[in-house]
Amino acid sequence: MAKKAIPKKRSGCPVSIALDLFGDRWSLLIVRDMMVRGYRTFREFQNSGEGIATNILSARLRRLKAAGILTTEPLKDDKRSLAYRLTEKGIALAPVLLELLIWSGTHEETAASREIIRQMETNRQSILDETVRRWREHDHTPLIPPFGKPTQG
Repeated sequence: MAKKAIPKKRSGCPVSIALDLFGDRWSLLIVRDMMVRGYRTFREFQNSGEGIATNILSARLRRLKAAGILTTEPLKDDKRSLAYRLTEKGIALAPVLLELLIWSGTHEETAASREIIRQMETNRQSILDETVRRWREHDHTPLIPPFGKPTQG
């Protein structure tokens, strides 16, 4: 199977370059699952509840690896399988994801309670510190649970 290259940059704009790396429908959800839910395997990503097709998941994992956002290592209990892990470049996306979560939870109807969003907004730094700690210590305990379906207003 041919390795998919990172697309050619449209411009030198930092936002454009970032969107080339992870601005599709799935890439940040994969990073989110690694970062806050502790997911490490293809099967965990596939069963995340987002409905990603296996071919799309494979392509996004390859692209994120090519971009240096994640890396692979043999799974400790099954050396034939791979575990995905965020790199330092990948974990540096934590503030971006937190702000997206807070923004969406504030301005859109989501399954996250307004109280949870308010607590995240108030405690940004402690959430980011805990996210980085879990990453450094290989702690795969979920930071936040899956939210489920949005509530209807």
